[in-house]
Amino acid sequence: MKVEKFKVLLYLKKSGLDKSGKAPIMGRITVNNTMAQFSCKISCTPELWNPRESRLNGKSKEAVELNAKIDRLLLGVNAAFDSLLERKIEFDAMAVKELFQGSVETQMTLLKRLDMHIKDMRSRIGIDVAKTSMSTYVYTRRYLGEYIKKRFKTEDVAFGQLNEQVAWEFQEYVLKDKGLAVDTARHYLAILKKICRIAFKEGHAEKRYFANFKLPKENRKPPRALSREDFEKIRDVQIPEERVTHNIARDLFLFACYTGVPYADAVSITRDNIYMDDDGALWLKYLRKKNEYLAHVKLLPEAIGLIEKYHSDERKELFPMIHHPNMRRHMKGLRDLAGIKSDLVYHMGRHTFGSLITLEAGVPIETISKMLGHTNLATTQLYARVTPKKLFEDMDIFIQATSDMTLVL
Repeated sequence: MKVEKFKVLLYLKKSGLDKSGKAPIMGRITVNNTMAQFSCKISCTPELWNPRESRLNGKSKEAVELNAKIDRLLLGVNAAFDSLLERKIEFDAMAVKELFQGSVETQMTLLKRLDMHIKDMRSRIGIDVAKTSMSTYVYTRRYLGEYIKKRFKTEDVAFGQLNEQVAWEFQEYVLKDKGLAVDTARHYLAILKKICRIAFKEGHAEKRYFANFKLPKENRKPPRALSREDFEKIRDVQIPEERVTHNIARDLFLFACYTGVPYADAVSITRDNIYMDDDGALWLKYLRKKNEYLAHVKLLPEAIGLIEKYHSDERKELFPMIHHPNMRRHMKGLRDLAGIKSDLVYHMGRHTFGSLITLEAGVPIETISKMLGHTNLATTQLYARVTPKKLFEDMDIFIQATSDMTLVL
């Protein structure tokens, strides 16, 4: 269909003042030679109305709120018009009006659907959602709201107002305007795609927006693990007895090296997380706070010794609590006491378990993945890096196994 004229005009119906003296705002859609009038369902103080701009003058509360509603209304009309154009069928002003009014009454907006998703996730915290997962959604909501306000000059947008360029623009906004990292932008964009996928599935969007948009490449750096020399320095360092919390911090770190338990779980696991198998061996089983995935690891004698060292009937937890900021400070002190040159953070204990303690001992990577509580083997492959020692040992085994083979060219 060839459209020679499309226009939306807003005007006041001054003959229909309400009891407070406000006049209703009306609209008129023109498509070629057809017209359709509609009520905006908004009223304003007549003196504030600017007929040339179809907006309210000034920055009063009434002007700001109603202008925002007018912006959303105009975006809705234009979205209805664009939708009809894409269908490549004959239509008139009445068709635009009917599609617009129908979508306004029943439409689900982007941020509204994201808010619903966040609310649903919060209701499932502790069931199948980890509390730590919420921050990414909350920040996505914040930055997406800021972008929409900047880009569309409104508080929210209907799915019909989106186009494929929005994902690229939002990515640029997060990376350049806000100065965030690529990995952070990747998380936010993944949530945007997820909400659009849900909206399409539920029938709120006519198509699945951003389905073909590729997320920026993840910048996955190999996790740092301790060398055997540095591990032994930390294990054997002598810390004065009066430095109680330093000793606890060191032992918690060693427990991470022997079990792979991250800090958030190490300070919350209790005696209920320990069980004995049929052979009398002790196992640690717990749900990871990060992803609610079950992790279970057979306890080494060193780990059992640490548990027994801090056993107390006065608390359920296996170890005394050290708050994370204090733990970070103690890890820096431990680095200096042990004479280690590189940085030392608690999570390196988990990496050390995945490589130095298990992989070099010949534990299969699939088993390490289960012990670490990973949902994806690819993650374990980063944690459990192949060390030179392991590489040489594997090659020795290969050479020995193929020593009686004859190479035929």
